[in-house]
Amino acid sequence: MPRPQSKDELIFLSQKNFDRLMDEVNAYPEEKRRQAFPPLTLNRDIKDVLAHLHQWHLMMLEWYRVGMKGQKPDIPAKGYTWKTLPELNRKIQVENENLLLEEAIDLVRDSHKKIHKIMNQHTNEELFEKKRYNWTGSTSLGAYLISNSSSHYDWASKLIKKSLKNL
Repeated sequence: MPRPQSKDELIFLSQKNFDRLMDEVNAYPEEKRRQAFPPLTLNRDIKDVLAHLHQWHLMMLEWYRVGMKGQKPDIPAKGYTWKTLPELNRKIQVENENLLLEEAIDLVRDSHKKIHKIMNQHTNEELFEKKRYNWTGSTSLGAYLISNSSSHYDWASKLIKKSLKNL
């Protein structure tokens, strides 16, 4: 499906890609679900990938909370820029290295629901009109939500498949 252009498409594709990702994770045998990815892979296993998604959900929720108050959120995170994303993603990985797979699954399911709550409470125009909100800059709220849901879930699915295939 092409990039969502409406609220219905956004909600549908986000849920479809999330469900597909979780179905894939659950379909792996237990030993594969806990298996380490190849060396030099930032996210070292499925748990890391799910924790990564969860942390990005939390950042999106914070951007939204601050931005909708008319304030300027720290995007992507305080002390980081889009150019320093590798450092931010490494920080996320380190901060979540002691998380259990089951915890990561529960956390990402919960934060996914919170992202969907935002999608559901807005109209098409509120989601897809560019420059509607000062905090989203020249883009739309929907673009932020796509990046933090359907597109990110697709990335996660591909990374997991590729990493486990090469072992």
